Amino acid sequence: MNEGYVIIRKRRRPQAGATAGPTLVPSEVQTHTESLHVDVVDSRPALAQVRTDPEVQASGPSMPMKLIAPVSISAVAVATAGAAAMTTAWGVRAVGADTSPFDGTGVVVAVLDTGIDAQHPAFAGVQLIEKDFTGDGNGDVHGHGTHCAATIFGRDVNGLRIGVARGVAKALIGKVIGGRGGTSADIASAIQWAIENGAHVISMSLGIDFPGFQRQLQNQGLRAEPATSLALEGYRQNLDVFDSVADLVGALASFHQPCVLVAAAGNESGRSEVPPFEIAASPPAISPGFISVAAVQESSQGLAVAHFSNIGANVSSPGVGIISANLGGGLVSMDGTSMAAPHVAGVAALWAQKLKQANQLTAKLLTASVIGAATRSGLEVTSTLEAVGAGIARAPQQ
Repeated sequence: MNEGYVIIRKRRRPQAGATAGPTLVPSEVQTHTESLHVDVVDSRPALAQVRTDPEVQASGPSMPMKLIAPVSISAVAVATAGAAAMTTAWGVRAVGADTSPFDGTGVVVAVLDTGIDAQHPAFAGVQLIEKDFTGDGNGDVHGHGTHCAATIFGRDVNGLRIGVARGVAKALIGKVIGGRGGTSADIASAIQWAIENGAHVISMSLGIDFPGFQRQLQNQGLRAEPATSLALEGYRQNLDVFDSVADLVGALASFHQPCVLVAAAGNESGRSEVPPFEIAASPPAISPGFISVAAVQESSQGLAVAHFSNIGANVSSPGVGIISANLGGGLVSMDGTSMAAPHVAGVAALWAQKLKQANQLTAKLLTASVIGAATRSGLEVTSTLEAVGAGIARAPQQ
């Protein structure tokens, strides 16, 4: 696990073509560009020094991050998946992507996850730009990133539509979770990379590993009490880090393309346990500026919140029995808010296309469209705002 401290800066520099220092153009009228910049320092003294820099927006220990792992995984018979009775995955229908006139054309999507199986037929014809932040190398040995990416923009597999925005032609694949997990510095760096490479939508299904950080501190020789105290302070600082990242992504939209951040709420709740319990959404989803996503499932009374889905999300979408691309080929079904978030990322891509074509694409309007179009239609009448947010995310219909 990488160690160190993550630093979030807002960099302001003369625009390309402008000359720094003495110039015929008065400095007060020079144009500048601003950008999100992520640094990592390796010691507390170095951290104390950089915190005096006015460019620094937030800082904290680079905490371990973990995959929001699927609650369950089920094999799917490839030979029957594309049968006439099922030509579109139920999640694609539930968010209205199958009846939308938009397909994500011209929109760039980033997936920050375990990587991707670039040879899977679901990604045929898609320009995949991969970057490894883990040290393990590109590619996907887990399958989670492949499944999530195909839900967002995958092409049909064996006659079955699995992708919400299957017109997306360019995708950025940031491998941020590897064999040893990942870090908050990796995630922040990957967001910076995605912004710099044109992402309009960034999807992630991961969260801070608080217990892992506490254990890491104890393994370094600290007793349980100070390790817990330092882990709590690190948790708080990392909330500030992700808040600042989201703020800068929105505030700097005039210097790069508008972009929204979509994150899974987490799978720690236990509504089917005795007694039942609900857990709040996990960071970074809980940070303002992220569109956090809860999971719903089909039931006899309509769409119901999934038993594992955390509370406090902005919107919800299908997250149980989600059929998508399997590592190595074919299809597989998974359950989790990790499966719900890609549906919303795909819906965001459709809204981005609509707004872009109307020359109205801004980060605020894109976020407002995704959340504002959510509906409670089809939900169980007992579904609460706390459990499902504004409702089921819906694709633009005209």
